Amino acid sequence: MRISGVDIPNEKRVVVALTYIFGIGPRTAETICQKAGISPETRVKSLGEDAGIKLRGIIENEYKVEGELRTELSFNIKRLIDINCYRGRRHRLNLPVRGQRTRTNSRTRKGPKVRPGVGKKKAPAAK
Repeated sequence: MRISGVDIPNEKRVVVALTYIFGIGPRTAETICQKAGISPETRVKSLGEDAGIKLRGIIENEYKVEGELRTELSFNIKRLIDINCYRGRRHRLNLPVRGQRTRTNSRTRKGPKVRPGVGKKKAPAAK
């Protein structure tokens, strides 16, 4: 089954399979199943075509998922950078945004350590 451009695994339960879509977590997946009238325990392969259409309709009409959500998030970050607020500056400098310490840790945002003295050797001077 394909919903919002994502192939959903057939062997998994519907609640778990829906979380493969960007923007749908476990809680939202349960809500979608209730609205569609589908048991969360049902496997995707045992869903009928009409149940698939119901799920697709609910997700596309009521939720922002995948590309639309990703573009909204990137625009939000771009807006923060443009207005030059603190969070925007942190995004621009690739540093942690939410108040974490940076003296130690934060290697994910900052990248690998740059160590002095490691690099190209200088060419010997000509005589």
